[in-house]
Amino acid sequence: MTQWNSAQYIKFIKERTLPSIDLANKIDVINPREIIDIGCGPGNSTRVLADRFKTAHITGADYSQNMIDTAKEQNPNLDFILFDASADFSKLDCKFDVVFSNACIQWVPDHKKLIKNMMSILNKGGVLAVQIPMNYNEPIHMIISELSTGIKWKDKFNNPRIFYTLTQSEYFDLLAESSADFSIWETVYCHKMPSHESIMEWYKGTGLRPYLEVLSEDDAKDFENDVYSELVKAYPKQANGEIIFRFPRFFFTAVK
Repeated sequence: MTQWNSAQYIKFIKERTLPSIDLANKIDVINPREIIDIGCGPGNSTRVLADRFKTAHITGADYSQNMIDTAKEQNPNLDFILFDASADFSKLDCKFDVVFSNACIQWVPDHKKLIKNMMSILNKGGVLAVQIPMNYNEPIHMIISELSTGIKWKDKFNNPRIFYTLTQSEYFDLLAESSADFSIWETVYCHKMPSHESIMEWYKGTGLRPYLEVLSEDDAKDFENDVYSELVKAYPKQANGEIIFRFPRFFFTAVK
């Protein structure tokens, strides 16, 4: 299981938080009493929910102790729990009016089971709201995939990263089967990045972590250098020196 570093993650907290704001604004529940934020990370999305639903009791839940510690420090007035989304649904002691998850479930296996589990903890009429990165056709992901399976690096990775994300069509069928009503949409965020180094720093907090943590220190630096060399070619600078960093994200809301 990937080890998370909240300090690395929050270097781009503004950009990472924007999708959770957009998702929270799509939730149509009047005066929800109980909300859970699954995969809350350092608490930025939980804070978004607290600002959006001021009278609700909100619980942030995450697998990483490091993330939970940061979330508690940053949001002492909110509740946070350690939670494994692949195993812990039966341990929750109440039902929720909103089950929220922003950029988390791509790390959790078996989405057919997961979606059913997430729906099962909703009160009738409650809403499941989820955002999932779907940027696998973007240059940075293609670079990492091609390098990790290439001649130089393939022997270093016994278990290349598995994406648990389903297709949009598969999510449609799951939601049609398990909900009373649902909406799905995609947004492509075009982040303004000051440098190629910034894109590397972004991915060291997420997509590169499963690769770097299984390598020795020297190999990790070498792999980073290889990724960076290809990244510079794939992301041209704009006239002012900044870089457009495209990031497609898939959203859905579903009513119990």
